Amino acid sequence: MLSEKTIEIIKSTVPVLEKHGTEITTRFYQMLFGNHPELLNIFNHANQKQGRQQAALANAVYAAAKYIDRLEEILPVVKQIAHKHRSLGVKAEHYPIVGHHLLAAIQDVLGSAATKDILDAWAEAYGMIADAFIGVEKGMYEQSERQTGGWAGFRKFRVDRKVRESDVITSFYLIADDGEAIASFEPGQYVSVKMNIPGEAYTHIRQYSLSDAPGKPYYRISVKREDGMEDSAAGKVSVYLHEQVEAGDLLLLSAPAGDFTLDQNDTRPLVLISGGVGLTPMISMLNTVIAAQPSRRVTFIHAAQNGKVHAMKEQVEEIADNHAQVAVFWCYNDPTDEDITANAFHKRGYADQSWLEAVIPDRDASFYFCGPVPFMRAMNSSLKAMGIPEADIHYEFFGPAGSLEPVSEQKEEALSGKNA
Repeated sequence: MLSEKTIEIIKSTVPVLEKHGTEITTRFYQMLFGNHPELLNIFNHANQKQGRQQAALANAVYAAAKYIDRLEEILPVVKQIAHKHRSLGVKAEHYPIVGHHLLAAIQDVLGSAATKDILDAWAEAYGMIADAFIGVEKGMYEQSERQTGGWAGFRKFRVDRKVRESDVITSFYLIADDGEAIASFEPGQYVSVKMNIPGEAYTHIRQYSLSDAPGKPYYRISVKREDGMEDSAAGKVSVYLHEQVEAGDLLLLSAPAGDFTLDQNDTRPLVLISGGVGLTPMISMLNTVIAAQPSRRVTFIHAAQNGKVHAMKEQVEEIADNHAQVAVFWCYNDPTDEDITANAFHKRGYADQSWLEAVIPDRDASFYFCGPVPFMRAMNSSLKAMGIPEADIHYEFFGPAGSLEPVSEQKEEALSGKNA
């Protein structure tokens, strides 16, 4: 337990972290990778260059300070981050390295304002927080390895099939190269894919949602090609998968991870809302429900630019045709002439609150959504305005956690444990 003096000192740094948090974490990563470049084999280079990882860590440090005397309130998010760490291969021995450089970055940015008392208090607090992460992650590593079909680290999977789903999304069907059983997973979870790309100094790891129901002899990931990004690192892995990886090739996968999962004990109506490639975990949830909960009503809503980039449309429509429990609705913001002629969508423009109110028959339901951050922010705002309780709203970020609250409220909501 932390002393009252330590808690008091940590809480006194909250305003400073609110102002200088991102500056501190940016400096932290500069120092960390400068002294330990081998850690670039774990971290997502694109998130670093785009500043997403720095912002996420700044929010985490801010929240740790704000809730230092009641860390149980952010335990759900500790578990969320721990899932990501386990899938990346973050180990206990990395934590002292991180702590050393975080304290050095605080001192470097704050200068004389970082007194010995402040640095000592943060060293003590970091040690306690690191122990919590290490303990949670130890249990996750053990569970991952000991479960039926489980494994530690990264395992070789062979691409059995490669299927083009749209102009920008391709699915990869992956089977274990050793021919042994593979671990089951919860619908909504992801795997980490570790890539050794020719010409690259470091490995690249990306998380991709599993896009089919558990219980199959394969894993399926459905990958959006992200080329044309301003940051050349952002699409490096997806472009390589699309252009270079073919049936018969081997990929390195972590065991499934993640806490954005379908609650199958809930029998209320289910509403699945997705934008773009955010439909991948929703497809897994949909396929699971029709097999395991045949009486549970499902409303499946997907927003896309147009039919050319709308993946798995025929699969979902076939499910709806064969299962009366499922209703589907498509929203295209820029439909093609072919889309218009074929009446291929239900709404033109964006999925706004009035349309959601018209197509969602039940308010007493469980809501899941995923997609680009602006889309998710709009969905979150609309559902709240419709009176949906926060406990019934579930979402996941692709990449480092962010906030769906208005910018002025993001620090207040950062890692508060809500909607984890």
